[in-house]
Amino acid sequence: MSHHEPTSGATPRRITHLIGHEYWTGTAARTAPVYNPATGAQTGAVDLASKELVDEVVARSQKAAAAWGAMSMTRRGTVMFAFRELLNAHKERIAEIITSEHGKTVSDALGEVTRGLEVVEFACGIPHLLKGGHSESVSTNVDSYSLLQPLGVVGVISPFNFPAMVPMWFVPIAIAAGNAVIIKPSEKDPSAVNAIAELWREAGLPADVLNVVHGDKEAVDALLDNPAVKAVSFVGSTPIARYVYERGTANGKRIQALGGAKNHMLVLPDADLELAADAAVNGGFGSAGERCMAVSVVLATDSIADQLIEKIVARVRTLRTGDGSTGVDMGPIVTRQARDRITGYIAAGAQAGATLVVDGREGPFDGPSDGYFVGPTLFDNVATDMSIYTDEIFGPVLSVVRVSGFDEGLGLINANPYGNGSVIFTNDGGAARKFEIEVQAGMVGINVPVPVPMAYYSFGGWKNSLFGDSHAHGTEGVHFFTRSKTVTRRWPDPSARGLQLGFPQNH
Repeated sequence: MSHHEPTSGATPRRITHLIGHEYWTGTAARTAPVYNPATGAQTGAVDLASKELVDEVVARSQKAAAAWGAMSMTRRGTVMFAFRELLNAHKERIAEIITSEHGKTVSDALGEVTRGLEVVEFACGIPHLLKGGHSESVSTNVDSYSLLQPLGVVGVISPFNFPAMVPMWFVPIAIAAGNAVIIKPSEKDPSAVNAIAELWREAGLPADVLNVVHGDKEAVDALLDNPAVKAVSFVGSTPIARYVYERGTANGKRIQALGGAKNHMLVLPDADLELAADAAVNGGFGSAGERCMAVSVVLATDSIADQLIEKIVARVRTLRTGDGSTGVDMGPIVTRQARDRITGYIAAGAQAGATLVVDGREGPFDGPSDGYFVGPTLFDNVATDMSIYTDEIFGPVLSVVRVSGFDEGLGLINANPYGNGSVIFTNDGGAARKFEIEVQAGMVGINVPVPVPMAYYSFGGWKNSLFGDSHAHGTEGVHFFTRSKTVTRRWPDPSARGLQLGFPQNH
């Protein structure tokens, strides 16, 4: 059995590093359990890399980066297109792997892989974005032009909530730009990255251009400390993002560290309330709220708050929570500890005086009794000093804060320490325009619940939602994984010699 296939046996399968296109055969001093959150059963044990192993992989990656970066863009492009076809052909299987370890529904997991595929397609066109500028005769017989060149070895540290999509925000662009990548997936759901790395191998990517190293803080620190690793991309909670940024930059690295969020949805009186209610439920409870772009706060203007809550409740009552592989609407929480933390916030919100309209702790759940389930939870009359408002819960908990109007709602959003995504629901074009200009957030939605940009734009927030200057994918992602060089040149005109009547070809 391969290392990425789920199993139902009593003995947990081994999940290990994929180095040089081969699964590691060494013995790990430490491992971590991997569970199926729908059943609570341990299905795997993932090897945790030591600092010494990470350093060995970095050395291998350095050699591969030199050769890969010198390879023509035409040959690199051939690998990119082959990988795109393979990923598209295997996306259903990868979605099932995600569901078996993360818990999200298969349809949600398939959507995740598809959004990652969009970045792969963007990276297939990277030659256009790697073109430098050229100026003729900046001085007498002197030309000037710029080059974009790869960095060398880069690291990617990805989170549990999108085990396929987030790695593909970074890895395809870094590889297409000519770098070698070391990726450390979340130890909670590591198998999807292994499966995807196998597809890179099948696509013809040379050995060690992509290496998968599983681990915890020791592996993270090793990537941040090794001087041969020139840049690190990270997605996770804000405290860890800040840590990664500070430690990495102290070691002279480029860092893009995407942190947490508290995304607000402002609903004005003229909004389509049916559309807004759909969006609140879709944005708040998709993937069990385990999204950095989840809507966690609805700012409802006083005149329509009761109507909006009524419509949200009606929709929530139709949702089924259970085993994500069985066709339910919402799957389990990723771990028992995360489940307990979320239910603790629900208890704290009720105790603080918020109105608990729908209690997701109650069930019923369409899954085994040992699954890590929390149903959709809705609070009304939430105050801004309550923990359910101030903290990122990262679960299916939606808080309604009543506001007097646009100005109060915008003020609350801009006062929040996070600035990932913010959305407004309105039919007033002037209000929407004022919102998009004045809101302090990196991604803005107008009548859409989850404003995740397309691959050719860039993903990232403001304030405590991002540490570093570069957002993910798009042109900012290309710039992050390359460095520029400007050349000023003067020489006599060369004379071309020799006959070649065949049609010129690229190699």
